[in-house]
Amino acid sequence: MTRMLLVPFKLLNHLHHHHRRSFSLRPPHHSLLLLPSSIQAAPSPSRRFSLAAFMEVFSAVASKGSTHQHAVAIRVGQISYTYHQLLLSAFSISKLLSHNTSTPGQNDSTTAHLGGARIGIEAKPSAEFVSAVLGTWFSGGVAVPLALSYPEAELLHVINDSDVSVILSTEKNNEPLQNAAAKGDAHFSVIPDVSIVSETGDVDGMDMLAETTLRNTNRAVEDPALIIYTSGTTGKPKGVVHTHRSIAAQVQTLSEAWEYTPTDQFLHCLPLHHVHGLFNALLAPLYAGSMVEFLPKFSVRGIWQRWRESYPLDGTHVPDAITVFTGVPTMYTRLLQGYEAMDTDLQAASASASSKLRLMMCGSSALPYPVMQQWETITGHRLLERYGMTEFVMALSNPLKGLRKGGTVGKPFPGVETKILADDSGSDAGIGELCVRSLSLFKEYWKLPQVTEQSFVDGGFFKTGDAVKVDEDGYYIILGRTSADIMKVGGYKLSALEIEAVLLEVSHVDSGPKTLSFFISASFVLQ
Repeated sequence: MTRMLLVPFKLLNHLHHHHRRSFSLRPPHHSLLLLPSSIQAAPSPSRRFSLAAFMEVFSAVASKGSTHQHAVAIRVGQISYTYHQLLLSAFSISKLLSHNTSTPGQNDSTTAHLGGARIGIEAKPSAEFVSAVLGTWFSGGVAVPLALSYPEAELLHVINDSDVSVILSTEKNNEPLQNAAAKGDAHFSVIPDVSIVSETGDVDGMDMLAETTLRNTNRAVEDPALIIYTSGTTGKPKGVVHTHRSIAAQVQTLSEAWEYTPTDQFLHCLPLHHVHGLFNALLAPLYAGSMVEFLPKFSVRGIWQRWRESYPLDGTHVPDAITVFTGVPTMYTRLLQGYEAMDTDLQAASASASSKLRLMMCGSSALPYPVMQQWETITGHRLLERYGMTEFVMALSNPLKGLRKGGTVGKPFPGVETKILADDSGSDAGIGELCVRSLSLFKEYWKLPQVTEQSFVDGGFFKTGDAVKVDEDGYYIILGRTSADIMKVGGYKLSALEIEAVLLEVSHVDSGPKTLSFFISASFVLQ
């Protein structure tokens, strides 16, 4: 029996012993989580653990040493949801899934192992989405986030390609998902409201939780847990299969590198069907015991206001103050535009409040240097840029403490190996395709074995398709896609991203920040 198996049972015993009284998800301070050695070293096919990523997240959260009972995990508007509530809701969803996928004669009082069945989950920012993902893992299923923005054709492609058997929605009358479920021959179910489930929770739920844990002890670390579909810019979206091991490795890496803690409170306004919003701003914070506050729609006014509420000018302590924010370059550009439109007093309050956050990060596309400079001038934050892909989540990052270099994505995380694959032209030594090998690498492209095989070289290095170079300090610079953004002129390789950066800088100096968004849009069109 591995250490990973022992820790959940200690947690479960603690939960079962206390659930009839003042329930707390947090065990005694000395019950420390020890990650399985398979996450710390090369994986071995013989290594097994119990509830995999589900218990990775919740066992880790429960062992962080907070003395607060019913610690808040998710907040949406004025409503807060504790880890205890999410746990009860996840258990309820696991029973729902087992009922929808059960065979005649099966005992309905227990939760069956789904055997890797794909469960489509409406990716709406909510506590219900979180509990649905956890409940799917809890039951041995594979979560497939379904974007609210998908047109029907793309939605059906994802459902049919991944062979989704059940679609979970937060709304009873969700016509697009109901129609897609009918066309995709999938069962449609509504995710129970987390608040209602927690109020009417099954007092014997912990007994069944322990029973299910026993049945799932033979699940392998390489079992699929999550399928995220690529954007499909170069063809139909491909299903990227992540395992319980790759998820656990990634959330541990991110929480340690960026020092997420139970005292952190995230403001989350990113899509949940991409790794930025799902891993960086949700799963890793949950792993660390942080609180995640969903802002269902990106709102310039709402974000600035939430920061001002967190840190009033009079210095009043606000217990739910936001400490971490991560976004994409377009968000920061719009936030800057919103700031420029404020009156002088509101600007002063906004700049003061934003300066007090612990960490601000940016990713998913290149951050124009003028945006970084202007943001730092106003807020005092030099945005932390990092680099990732759906296939391995995050691999490179500027440091939390130390020099953050504009125009770069930093250095590899601990445990991440990189190599640059040069082309056959022999020009511009040091420039080539970035290849990555890490424990957070995906397992395969769903039902595309040949594409999967062609994507790896030299003993498991994944070919990213991104051209890079490394500067004198070892920081990586992304030059663009090898297939589209690198131009060969006169024996030299020119990067479309570098050309764009120069245009943006010139436009920013000559015309001021008000024309910056136009040049950003124009440069993307030119690419």
